[in-house]
Amino acid sequence: MGDTRRVVDGERRATARPLRPAAPPPDDGAPPVPRPRRERDALPPKPPADPARDAGAAAGAGAEPGEKPQPEPGAKPDGESGASGPQQTDSGPEAKAEAAAGGGRRRRMPFAHAVRAHPRQLAVGAARATRAWSRRPGGRTTLPALFLLALVAAAATAGAVIVPAAVGRPEPVADATPSQSVPQTAAAPATPPLPELTGLPGTAAPTGTPLPGATTAPVLPAGRPADALAGWAQRVGAVTGIPAVALQAYAYAELVLAQTNRACQLSWTTLAAIGYVESRHGAANGATLQADGRALPEIKGQPLDGQGGRSRILDTDQGALDGDRVHDRALGPMQFIPTTWQEIGADADGDGVKNPHDIDDATLAAGLYLCKGGRNMTIPGDWWGAILSYNDVRRYAQAVFDKADEYGRLSRNVR
Repeated sequence: MGDTRRVVDGERRATARPLRPAAPPPDDGAPPVPRPRRERDALPPKPPADPARDAGAAAGAGAEPGEKPQPEPGAKPDGESGASGPQQTDSGPEAKAEAAAGGGRRRRMPFAHAVRAHPRQLAVGAARATRAWSRRPGGRTTLPALFLLALVAAAATAGAVIVPAAVGRPEPVADATPSQSVPQTAAAPATPPLPELTGLPGTAAPTGTPLPGATTAPVLPAGRPADALAGWAQRVGAVTGIPAVALQAYAYAELVLAQTNRACQLSWTTLAAIGYVESRHGAANGATLQADGRALPEIKGQPLDGQGGRSRILDTDQGALDGDRVHDRALGPMQFIPTTWQEIGADADGDGVKNPHDIDDATLAAGLYLCKGGRNMTIPGDWWGAILSYNDVRRYAQAVFDKADEYGRLSRNVR
């Protein structure tokens, strides 16, 4: 019949344990000593006897073959829970706990979510769970994103508090120092403008030129027009270190361009800075400026043969200006090459000769060259473009800027 105790107990096991083989009787004929039963092999208490069920069983035993026993009224057929079939009992933790206790009363086991835990234990458990999650592939991908999101949120919160406070605070105007993009200038030679300027290129010798600040134009003898600026040149030369003859040429070129090309607004400080960088105001190679503005001996640059960082320009004037029939050379205090001088050369002193070695002629020609193309020298882009067109080297343009700005600051208050 098998082990009937397992059927009554209601346990459903995946495998059935085979019965132990009977031990052979001892040789002396004594009965075998029974082994003690374990706790789990103990038979459950028998159910109380049911007279009606016993009577039905006896009637079934005495029935004839082929006759089915009639079930009692209210009795359930086979397959449902009855006395002859296995009873359907709970196999959960509570039922097993009751069966182990051996009592008839049901005990309640508290659920895990109903157990009260200490907050520290909860925190430690959460930390361990988070650390274990961060070591998984999904955690390694999500955790940096969460950290970055927290940083962005913190930055946004700080910006929402700090930026409005900083923007709302007014800044004193005196503390703001904008970057200088155009060199400072001194406007003394340009005011008042010459009412009847003479001595322009192609005109006769001037009859009179007004001094800066003068109301009437004094009558001067025929000669160099820039001499009318002698007094102003003496005062400005004392603070800038520029020779008076050169300073008269720079200021006179500004006055001429103020009447012939008002839109250019070229300042004498820019012309003076170019004269300094190119020839130290006509003093390069041991030359000296004469009273009439000519530099003696004549200033000629090195041959433009492509050596030593110089450009390579073959001869264009058959040596008529620079005396070199192989390569061109830069000429005069403002260092014009022959082709450019032939295009833009001027006669500023009215002697009928366009001489690149005369600082008056060379300075006015330089001003005409810088104002080409409708440039406005008060606009930073036009100013830098003009200087780079004169010499396309950034370091050269920066040197001109620095010197022009220095001259403008030193002569600002000179009248």
